[in-house]
Amino acid sequence: MTERNKKMNQEPEKTRRAFLNKIWGALGLVVLGEIIWLVVSFLRPRKPRAKGDGLGTVITAGSVEAFAPGTVTAFPRGQFYLARLEDGGFLAISRKCTHLGCTVPWVEEDKRFACPCHGSTFDITGNVRHAPAPRALDLFPVTIENNVVKVNTGKRIKRSEFRPSQAAYTK
Repeated sequence: MTERNKKMNQEPEKTRRAFLNKIWGALGLVVLGEIIWLVVSFLRPRKPRAKGDGLGTVITAGSVEAFAPGTVTAFPRGQFYLARLEDGGFLAISRKCTHLGCTVPWVEEDKRFACPCHGSTFDITGNVRHAPAPRALDLFPVTIENNVVKVNTGKRIKRSEFRPSQAAYTK
């Protein structure tokens, strides 16, 4: 073989090798860029999210007349039930069971809250009727201004049992 033929056989191989080296170099830069982006994203402080569940805000439930005595109304946005007692008082009862934090639904037919997880039951005031829940359901403060019921979901009140002073009444 002549010198020229040897060079012709080697040049395509060098060109291919150079091309592949450039591809690997470019891929390496992409990977390096992704790693830098991940590290920067991890170290950057989070942006505050708007709360869509209503917790931590004052929720206007409605007028006093909108709630009949002896009824319970669910407020999914604030994660509470507004109970209107037979004597006209209002209680904003948390949806979380005091046993393990399961969501406790109101069972209208039985007039009670029944935890689906472990069988605890509570009356309309949130008092424990059947264990294993250790205490009554938590409350949120209720205020009545100009015949409008408002619930402050930013302040949870833990309690052992219902006392009449916990209910809010119209003046």
